[in-house]
Amino acid sequence: MANIASARKRARQAEIRRRHNQARRSMMRTKLKAVTAAIDGGDRAAAEAAYAEAVPVLDRMATRGVIHRNKAARHKSRLAHQIKTLG
Repeated sequence: MANIASARKRARQAEIRRRHNQARRSMMRTKLKAVTAAIDGGDRAAAEAAYAEAVPVLDRMATRGVIHRNKAARHKSRLAHQIKTLG
């Protein structure tokens, strides 16, 4: 553990941020799983609805630095392609 007061404060702040980001990352993964489940089920309408919910979440997480912007773009691109090929 840190000995200097400022380092102790930094450690506290880092822990708070870690928990916050962990919750946001979990929410994002849940949204992605909903899209994947709809795609696996072959339901294009449900997949498009879940995708429309997931895209703003991905963009928000990228903007806030929880994930890299390229990772968000990669997820969106791959999911959109999978939905498009459902037929």
